[in-house]
Amino acid sequence: MSSNSYPPGSLDKALELNLDPLVYGTFAEIGAGQEVANWFFRAGATSGTVAKTISAYDMTFSDAIYGSVPRYVSRARLRGMLEHEYELLTERLGGKRGERSTFFAFANTVRARGYRDTGECHGWLGVRFQTEPGSPPHDVLMHVRLLDDENTEQMEALGIAGVNLIYGCFRYRHDRDSFLHGLMDGLNRERIEIDMVKFIGPEFAGVDNRVVALGLVENDLTDAALFGPDGEVMQPAERFYNKPIFLMRGSFNPVTQVNLDMMEAGRAQFEHDYGDDAEGIVQLMEMTTRNLLQRDGRVDHENFIARAELLQALGQTVMVSKFAEFHRLGAYLCRYTRQPTGIVLGVPLLEEIFEEKWYQNLGGGILESFGRLFKHRLHLYVYPAIDRDSGEMKRAHDATVEPHLRHLFLHLLENSHIRGIDRCLKACVPYSSADVRRMIHAGEEGWQRLVPPVVLENSWWSREFTEECRRNEAEEADDDSRRRAPVATTGGAAG
Repeated sequence: MSSNSYPPGSLDKALELNLDPLVYGTFAEIGAGQEVANWFFRAGATSGTVAKTISAYDMTFSDAIYGSVPRYVSRARLRGMLEHEYELLTERLGGKRGERSTFFAFANTVRARGYRDTGECHGWLGVRFQTEPGSPPHDVLMHVRLLDDENTEQMEALGIAGVNLIYGCFRYRHDRDSFLHGLMDGLNRERIEIDMVKFIGPEFAGVDNRVVALGLVENDLTDAALFGPDGEVMQPAERFYNKPIFLMRGSFNPVTQVNLDMMEAGRAQFEHDYGDDAEGIVQLMEMTTRNLLQRDGRVDHENFIARAELLQALGQTVMVSKFAEFHRLGAYLCRYTRQPTGIVLGVPLLEEIFEEKWYQNLGGGILESFGRLFKHRLHLYVYPAIDRDSGEMKRAHDATVEPHLRHLFLHLLENSHIRGIDRCLKACVPYSSADVRRMIHAGEEGWQRLVPPVVLENSWWSREFTEECRRNEAEEADDDSRRRAPVATTGGAAG
C-alpha cells in the first residue's frame, strides 16, 4: 500500500508487481483486447513480470489451443485457458527459473460491447499462481458484469479489474476483506459488478467460499450470491439461464416445517400451472442481508453458515441478496430467464407488500412496484395463514388490504398474478421461526415438532439455542439492574 490513505492505482500495482523479482507469468485474454497485460506494459519494467501475452480471438484458434467448449465466455473456457497456459509456463521455464519465481497464469474470456450489440456484457477472469517458488498452484476465479455503455469504457474497466485481481492474489490473499475491497479499486458499481469469486488450493483450505460470496453482497460488489446444496458457489447466469425458477423468501432462523411445506405445496401448484414449461425448475431459498444482521448492525457470518448448512442438508439451493423490495428481486431473476418464475409467500407477507409506505421512493408508488414485479412471467403463490386461537384459515383472497387498493388487489387475483395455495400444514402454520426461538427462550415444550429433524441434529443450533437463552436472561437482568440504578443528577453517568 502507498503511504497515504488511498489504495494504489492500476499503474502503481502493475509496477510494484513488475519490480517484484518473484512474480513471473503469462497473460491470455479473449474478447476485449489485451487490456490487463497493457497495464503491465505501460507501467515499465515489464520484463520482470511478463513471460508471454496471447489473444486467441478467432474461435478456431481458441479451440485448437484450449479445446472446444459449448460456450466461449464460460467458466469451462477459463479453466481450460488457465490449465494450458500454466502448464506451458512451468514446462518451459521451470528448470530455468523455477527455484526463484512464483509462476502465474492470468486468463480472461469476455463478451464486451460489440458493433450493434445490445446483449449482456460479462466475463470470466482467473489467476493460477504459486504462493512461493515450487509450491502447488492455487486458483482464484471471478465473474464480472460490464455495465458501461461503450466498448472502450468496458475494456478499460476490465483491464483495471484484472490488475486488481492479480495484485490481490499476491498481496491480499491472507486478508479476505482487503482482497474483496481491492477488486473495486479504481472502479464503482456503475461500471462493474462482481458476482462470483472463488478460491481454490491448499493455502485456501480454510476459506469458506460461501462467506466470500456473502462478502460480495455485504461490500456491494453484487446484489446477490448463490450456492448449491453441496456448498459450491454458483454464478447466477450459469444456474438460471433460461430456466423456470421457484423461490421462497425467509429468515430460516431456523428453517421450519412450515417453510418446507410452503415450498413443496407452492412448487406442486407451479408445476401444475405450467406443465412442460416448468421442467428443469431451479428451486431457491432466499434470505436477505437484513435477515443476518446482529444487534451491532454487522452480518453474523457464523449464523449465516449455520442457516445455509441446514438448507443445504435439506437439498436446497441458497441465495442471499440485498433485495428488500419484491420488484427488485423479480427484476433480478428476469435478467437471466424468460421462463416462468414463482415466489411463494404467506398471507401476512402478502398483506405487508400492499402497504404503500414501502414504495415512497418510487415515482409511481405501489403501481410502479407491481408493474415492475409482474412485467415478465412472474407470479406470487400465497400459502394460507391460520389464526392460532380460532383455528380459522385465511387464504389469499381473504388478505386484508386498504379499501382504496382493493380493486388493484382483485385485478391481480383475477389475472392470476397472485395465486392462492389451498393445502397447508395446519398444525404448524401459526408458528414462525421467531415463535420457535421464543418458545425455546421461554422453556416451552413442543417447539421440536415445528422444525425438521435436521435442526435438532445440528450441533450449532443446539449450542446457539442454549447461548441465546443465556444472552436473553443476561440482558433482562441488565435491564432490571438499570431500572433500579439511581438517576444521575450532576450530568454524569448513572452509577
